[in-house]
Amino acid sequence: DNTLIFEARFESGNLQKVVKVNEFEYQLTLRTDLYTSRHTQWYYFQVSNTQAGMPYRFTIVNFTKRNSLYKRGLRPLLYSEANAKKHKVGWQRTGNEIKYYKNNAGQGGRQYFSLTWTFQFPHDQDTCYFAHCYPYTYSNLQEYLVAISKDPVKSKFCKIHILCHSLAGNIVYILTITNPPKSGKGTDRKAVILTARVHPGETNSSWIMKGFLDYILGDSGKAQLLRDNFVFKVVPMLNPDGVIVGNHRCSLTGQDLNRKYRSNMKKCYPSIWYTRNMIKRVMGERDVFLYCDIHGHNRKQNVFMYGCERKQQAKAPYVHPHVFPLMLSKSCPDKFSFPDCRFRVRKSKEGTGRVVMWKMGINNSYTLEASICGSKLGCRQSTHFDMKDLESIGQHFCDALLNYC
Repeated sequence: DNTLIFEARFESGNLQKVVKVNEFEYQLTLRTDLYTSRHTQWYYFQVSNTQAGMPYRFTIVNFTKRNSLYKRGLRPLLYSEANAKKHKVGWQRTGNEIKYYKNNAGQGGRQYFSLTWTFQFPHDQDTCYFAHCYPYTYSNLQEYLVAISKDPVKSKFCKIHILCHSLAGNIVYILTITNPPKSGKGTDRKAVILTARVHPGETNSSWIMKGFLDYILGDSGKAQLLRDNFVFKVVPMLNPDGVIVGNHRCSLTGQDLNRKYRSNMKKCYPSIWYTRNMIKRVMGERDVFLYCDIHGHNRKQNVFMYGCERKQQAKAPYVHPHVFPLMLSKSCPDKFSFPDCRFRVRKSKEGTGRVVMWKMGINNSYTLEASICGSKLGCRQSTHFDMKDLESIGQHFCDALLNYC
């Protein structure tokens, strides 16, 4: 039997059902975020019993967003176990005849959209994976942190602690990164706070975070200088439960955690409550120079930032919220777009980390957004971001920080 075998019951996997339409055509339905009827965007599933060189067509039928980067060149990702073994090749873009369109499968007045693509498997009897963006699981994070804690050098200036436990009992980690102060100095170091992965399907934020951590934990002179000048507080994965179950946007209770920073419901949103409290505590000890929450964007290209400014902005140039994004755009001009940055505080965003931290008194309070697709800039025009590109954003972030100082 040449029927493909589908599986998604693994960490971060998402697929609800598959219908075989004919010999080489399959219709796929994604699972919505748990306890919601929406947020179908992230997909990650396994396919086995493949035949090489045959033209297959997959159609995912229950997307809920009217617009998509699949209309503008985004292609699905394919990982072949045989390719990885034989040729050391990882995730690759795949797919031809890619279309994203309104279908007529509306349920209860909801409009659904389909994504369809054709492709050929590279090997017979291979096990392959498809994904919306490069997966980065909770286990990946844990392996990364174990490596840091076992490293005799890095563990001296990077302390890994438990911020809290998620609803499902998973650890939410917090990292404190700074060089040991020389004889009583160090209390005047300003803090820089970074968080990521509040939305589980925005896996590119974890790759940016990894690039940032690789740089700041490295032995370059620049990394040393940053660790001498700042205390970094880093929460690399705010929503481990959502990441594990393969949600796109929500926590286990079906809530968008990035709208809950004003909430006092410690029991329902522990990672958000404890993050906000940690930041308040840090603000009591030292100046917070910058706060940034890292996200992925599903409808725009490039990398850009959202900041906050009052209508009457202070005249002193160094506190102006435009400065840091401008410096970041100079640091990676082919990926980061300053014209795409926005600084208005909209009513719908009042509960986000960026706005709440700004109202608590952090002037440089940002959301960093990286496209799920790629760049429209310079020599990178019409290209996809790969994992190295995303990691480089984290490195450029450090460079911009250094230039700013």
